[in-house]
Amino acid sequence: MSKSCYPDFVAGRGAPVNRLSRRFNLHQRTDDGEWLDERSQIDEDIPPLKTEVAIERPKTILARNTSPDIPFDKSVNPYRGCEHGCIYCYARASHAYHDLSPGLDFESRLFAKPDAARLLRIEIGKKGHVPTPIAFGTNTDAYQPIEREWRIMRQCIEVLAEANHPLTITTKSDRVLRDLDLLAPMAAKRLVAVAISVTMLDPALHRILEPRTARPEKRLAALTALAEAGIPAHVNVAPVIPAINDHEIEAILERAAEAGAQTASWIPLRLPHEVAPLFQDWLICHFPDRAAKVMAIVRSIREGRNNDPNFFSRMRGSGPWADLIQTRFRIAARKYGLNQTKIQLRSDLFVPPRSDGQLALF
Repeated sequence: MSKSCYPDFVAGRGAPVNRLSRRFNLHQRTDDGEWLDERSQIDEDIPPLKTEVAIERPKTILARNTSPDIPFDKSVNPYRGCEHGCIYCYARASHAYHDLSPGLDFESRLFAKPDAARLLRIEIGKKGHVPTPIAFGTNTDAYQPIEREWRIMRQCIEVLAEANHPLTITTKSDRVLRDLDLLAPMAAKRLVAVAISVTMLDPALHRILEPRTARPEKRLAALTALAEAGIPAHVNVAPVIPAINDHEIEAILERAAEAGAQTASWIPLRLPHEVAPLFQDWLICHFPDRAAKVMAIVRSIREGRNNDPNFFSRMRGSGPWADLIQTRFRIAARKYGLNQTKIQLRSDLFVPPRSDGQLALF
């Protein structure tokens, strides 16, 4: 990519600019102040943007979901923002609520919730709690790089393991393997399933589309390690971006099945709010020859818009292109033996934890 496209482009990051939201009448930032490092005069490949982490202390940690097209009713997000830097991430728009840019701020100005495990213990210990699977990784990745030091995700798993509470994990990181000592025993009780998102196999595309995620080969290796540990493994091909990565659908499913995945799913590109202009900036920088074509197909899937917020159709799209992708996916999944069985977790083993860290007998 030429820096003449966006002179302030930061190497090693996903968003080419630091656009601010117009939904809340925020001013357009002209420079990044203390959030930008000194530009290296020696090696321009050194990413000049530091990752900064602030502490967030919420009063609750369980997020409730009532959307009819989402297969879970509770989720936990140990972090806000995501260092992975995936340009298409629909969660980018949420940073605007904090007067921060959904662009570079989203992937460099992060929030950690160190009280998450303590709050989780309290909330699942409340009278009347229904132990349906708690989803992790639904908004931002719980295994993004800062989890290495903060270990908030691991602490949450420890609480759920004590209570025999089911959970699901979606991640683009092989860092999930660090917690096999907790997850494997839970899997033996049918309490956990893990989805690994594999968006592409092409390493060149990976470097610009998901710059700080684990390489595709490492994710496939993680699927194998999970399967060998007896943990139900799912592959999520998401998002499918027409004319960018859709040609790899069949190859991804073949490799994932060989790696040990049992089930598979896909989601077409979603571009809510500020994500749409950021993605278009990215297209212009990296694929100027096909930017207009990509957006034309995206809009054809979304009934002429950049995004479709409606339940059910937002997860599948509509029109000939969406139907074609769905047909290809189903044929490939059947060919490689995926989705022959459904992963089902147990909730009848749950024992409410006490606030002092001990398990209640009754």
